[in-house]
Amino acid sequence: QVQLVESGGGLLQAGGSLRLSCSASGSIFNVNAMGWYRQAQGKERELVARIASGGITNYADSVRGRFTISRDSAKMVYLQMNSLKAEDTAVYYCNAHTGLTWPPRDYWGQGTQVTVSS
Repeated sequence: QVQLVESGGGLLQAGGSLRLSCSASGSIFNVNAMGWYRQAQGKERELVARIASGGITNYADSVRGRFTISRDSAKMVYLQMNSLKAEDTAVYYCNAHTGLTWPPRDYWGQGTQVTVSS
């Protein structure tokens, strides 16, 4: 089992910056990728950014160049969000993927709300 706790959400104006943090605990040795997803009201959950073992990252087209995912240990992953837009408003979820186990599993945090006013 992997437990994830997000923090750092909030309300801010368009053009501002925010950093989300995710703390992982439990069987983190099985985790080979972590990421951030978001779900806006009335929409499906979508990938925002992901970082795999070795530091390989990938981003949604809508955030590339504005958001940066980073990981400074096996337990912490961050999402630096710059130049925020109203369309970035959503609940942001931290994800941990245990691709080193069978079957692979995805774990989720409780989510943190980000609201960007235009």
